[in-house]
Amino acid sequence: MNPIPSSDRMKNVHSDIRGPVFEKAMKMVSAGIDVLRLNTGNPETFGFTMPDSVRTALMNNVDKAVGYCDLKGMPEARKAICDYHVGKGILDLTMDDIFIGNGVSEVVNMAMTTFLNPGDEILIPSPSYSLWTNMAYIVGATPVLYHCDEASEWYPDVVDIRKKITPQTRAILIINPNNPTGALYSKEVLEQIIQIAREHNLLICSDEIYDRLVMDELEHVSTAALAPDMPVFTFNGLSKSHIVCGFRCGWLAISGPRQQIGGLIASITKLAAMRLCGNALTQLVIPAALADDESTKALISPGGRIYEQREATIKALDQIEGITYVKNAAAFYLFPKIDTPKFNITNDKKFVLDLLENKHILLVAGSGFDWPEPNHFRIVMLPESKVLSNAMQELGDFLNTYRQK
Repeated sequence: MNPIPSSDRMKNVHSDIRGPVFEKAMKMVSAGIDVLRLNTGNPETFGFTMPDSVRTALMNNVDKAVGYCDLKGMPEARKAICDYHVGKGILDLTMDDIFIGNGVSEVVNMAMTTFLNPGDEILIPSPSYSLWTNMAYIVGATPVLYHCDEASEWYPDVVDIRKKITPQTRAILIINPNNPTGALYSKEVLEQIIQIAREHNLLICSDEIYDRLVMDELEHVSTAALAPDMPVFTFNGLSKSHIVCGFRCGWLAISGPRQQIGGLIASITKLAAMRLCGNALTQLVIPAALADDESTKALISPGGRIYEQREATIKALDQIEGITYVKNAAAFYLFPKIDTPKFNITNDKKFVLDLLENKHILLVAGSGFDWPEPNHFRIVMLPESKVLSNAMQELGDFLNTYRQK
């Protein structure tokens, strides 16, 4: 019998965070080699625990999750989500505009299935989290990458965005705070992107999963709050801010003029009904989690783990000749630049593989985030400060003699 071919839509799908280099690392771990995994943002791996507020809500209400819940999500959870986003300035949002999913990944899939046809284009930042380009491929659309400028704090290049718009463009994605750069966009930059969407009648998707992990007394601005006249899909969740990645707790809030978003809500409702409901256990904790911002603030304030781990990482990187970076303002990612001529690097995937094999440190190459040049890599800054400092010293030691052939 001949092999059954995969769908053509899978041809360009990739996930370097858990791709071939990760698989190599797991083989090393199975062989008894200790690997420092700086590839994925999974706080629990490094000793972070869920807040007491979340644990209590789960334990006290677990029997409520035995049956199917509302196809959009439990009413109490959707009300808490709605109140949260209204508190950030999104006008005219109701509980009926909220869809709770099994992680942001599921609601992204549902959303893109409803507004993209095969051959349509969606503008996606470069660098960006590969979920978005992958989902575009899966629904048969074309991801068109627009440039984020490292020299300008990794802000989106609005001139490049305008150049990339074609008659096939249907939507534009904003990832703010950004993964992998940790950049936090200003109100002015967001307003410029919104104006482009307004001029070209584009749907706006705003991935804001890290909006509660903002440091240095800066403030996250909701895209939808700046665009009440535009259809906006806002994506968010609890995975990182409340240390519950395994709960797969994400949601979608749809805002904008009712005559524009009514059909989209109806279409997503059909998809939500097909999968019956999201995981009810995870929804039990949403009201308590969104009412508890103190546990998250403790992590990102001076003295908190995420804040201090960032400081330790950049302090150690400052000692490595040939490495530069833009300090992240949010999340727990850094996207350093490596002097490729100095180290003769032409293949960033080979670079991270060589580092893994020599120093047992697992990073992700910049190309895994749809960055076009082999000169960046992402660091996940979740281990304790001392561990990160030692890892950066090991990276510097590796680069002292490293040259690609």
